[in-house]
Amino acid sequence: MTVMTRFPSSLLGALILIATGLVLVPASMSASPPNVIFVMCDDLGWGDVGFNGNEVIRTPHLDAMAANGLKFDRFYAAAPVCSPTRGSVVTGRHPFRYGIYFANTGHLKREEFTLYEALKTKGYATGHFGKWHLGTLTTERKDANRGKPGNSRDYSAPWHHQVDACLVTESKVPTWDPMLVPKPVKSRKNGWKPLVEGAPSEFYGTYYWTGENEPVPIDSPSLRGDDSRIVMDAALEFIDGAVNAGSPFLSVIWFHAPHLPVVAGPEYTKLYPDASEYEANYYGCITALDDQVGRLRGRLRELGVAGNTMVWFCSDNGPEGQAGKAPGSAGPFRGRKRDLYEGGIRVPALLEWPARIPEARSTDFPCGTVDYFPTVMKAAGFSLPDPDRPMDGIDLGPLIDGETSERSSPLGFQSGNQLAWTEQRYKVHSKDKGKTFVLYDLIADPAETTDLSEEKSELKDRLMAELERWRESCRRSDAGEDYRD
Repeated sequence: MTVMTRFPSSLLGALILIATGLVLVPASMSASPPNVIFVMCDDLGWGDVGFNGNEVIRTPHLDAMAANGLKFDRFYAAAPVCSPTRGSVVTGRHPFRYGIYFANTGHLKREEFTLYEALKTKGYATGHFGKWHLGTLTTERKDANRGKPGNSRDYSAPWHHQVDACLVTESKVPTWDPMLVPKPVKSRKNGWKPLVEGAPSEFYGTYYWTGENEPVPIDSPSLRGDDSRIVMDAALEFIDGAVNAGSPFLSVIWFHAPHLPVVAGPEYTKLYPDASEYEANYYGCITALDDQVGRLRGRLRELGVAGNTMVWFCSDNGPEGQAGKAPGSAGPFRGRKRDLYEGGIRVPALLEWPARIPEARSTDFPCGTVDYFPTVMKAAGFSLPDPDRPMDGIDLGPLIDGETSERSSPLGFQSGNQLAWTEQRYKVHSKDKGKTFVLYDLIADPAETTDLSEEKSELKDRLMAELERWRESCRRSDAGEDYRD
């Protein structure tokens, strides 16, 4: 399988096209911008990695990344479910500003200004690999959750947003042999044993796409085996091409693991002989994706670009299922996927960037996926064309450089009936659309066990008022007021 790459041939030469001014600038005269890689897991819990204390699941490459970079102890997904968080990564804005309120709801609007468009104006090659989940990928055939013939309402694909190269699925796939499901199978919810060659199977129902009307054939040998390896194969092909062309690059790598259905190959399940089949598949697919993080880090070093490459790692939300019944771990935190308690939105996160982070350290500075966009933009020397458009993230450069320890603007959350507003220490939380709130001290009480509403009523009232002002701003954005003609 070859991933189609569409970055301009001019990047092969000595010139960089600066699209905003339509000016050609000699590469030798330009600053050296960082390469940018976003690695995201799907439903990986805060406590599912060694660098956060897990002693069962093997994640040696992620642990090595933590030992060489910045570990975030308070890093927040923008939402407790998949699609909204992913939209925040590429826009720097809360998903309620542009209509991705929940998983499989809405799409990335053409009017949104994304990382892909922004970095293209700085001469970057752009690629996206793995899960997309920001809209449908076809109007021609039945595909995944929402793609079907004639359905153009939520058709919003990477090729609509200045992505040069991609290998993407609309939504989830099995984490081993991603195109196939055994036939028959009693339960397709949690996972199954890997397919035996020649055993009866059927199409899972979700295609991989490399471009408009370009699905990869489901019987392609390149789509067999570990899904995380399939994703990384495509990402590394793109990175190799960009480096060989002398182009800075943005590579978004969104693994499907460990989202259900979890399936791990025999070499991975055998690492967990004392686990149940469900646990072995879950643990095994995490170790498999960790191996691919190791491949990525190794390749960057082989290519000689590791020093000036930002490699970000996080999860899109907390772990699936009920605690005690599902294998994912939210660590010491309350709640899981779909909750705005800490366990649903506080996720494992790292940044490795040797040029700016020469030695390992950790931080309890509250930050999240909305901060990716402004941080990368500042590092790349980019200024927004519409400075009045509301942004929810902040530039983490001062944190990366060790120059600040306190967040200047709180983080807001909305999901279903739930609301939350988190500042440096305190958090207000509602489960009933704002009819009632509780107040937590996340420093003294990270497990959110004690309501301080009576003790700190004035603080609670202030945070609630800030939250409501922010919600009103989101409502105006969602009504289209941010988009200029």
